[in-house]
Amino acid sequence: MNRILIAEDEPRISAFLKKALEANGFATTVVEDGNGAAYLARSQDFDLLLLDLMLPGKHGLKVIEEIRDRGESLPIIILTVFDDVKDKVTGLEAGADDYITKPFRLEELIARVRVQLRKTHSSQHKEETLLQVGSIVLDLRRHQVQVADRLVELPIREFTLLEILMRHPGEVVSREDLLNHVWGYDYEPNSNIVDVYIGYLRKKLGNRLIETVRGIGYRLRK
Repeated sequence: MNRILIAEDEPRISAFLKKALEANGFATTVVEDGNGAAYLARSQDFDLLLLDLMLPGKHGLKVIEEIRDRGESLPIIILTVFDDVKDKVTGLEAGADDYITKPFRLEELIARVRVQLRKTHSSQHKEETLLQVGSIVLDLRRHQVQVADRLVELPIREFTLLEILMRHPGEVVSREDLLNHVWGYDYEPNSNIVDVYIGYLRKKLGNRLIETVRGIGYRLRK
């Protein structure tokens, strides 16, 4: 399992990132300041660093500089509110591998994380690209879903929703978690959008595959 270090001092965003990444099969550690980020990146074996720039204690660019000065090739994705081209150029020239501005779409963030991991991991440390639960096979690399002997076309949000359920077969996943993981931390929490998209999946995959657990959320049958 790939290990991701999240360096973010905003609790709401770090909690959202932690939940979303873990739902997508990653192990995470959260740190809230630059000194802690630099120390953990040096002392523990992480596969990728998600790094806010405006961290207390030590600026994110300084953290990158220390990591690169040690000759480490740890993939680093900057996650920041600064969207000026000069800021992006500065971050990338400092040694970051990618740069994402807030607010961001979860599916884009996950895709960029996977791109960086594919670039750097050896064949012994590849991430999982095929998920199977019963007759459903989900191919993360090709963005394909197969049910028994037929291919099913799914838009990105339906695909991501199904992926989360397939990573927790037989387990109840709450509406709140699905809302956060698929639509992001800035979506209206009392929206019924999850229920609507579950309906879309049932029409395409079959009504019996996804169970409603009343008052809690949904469960994919094993």
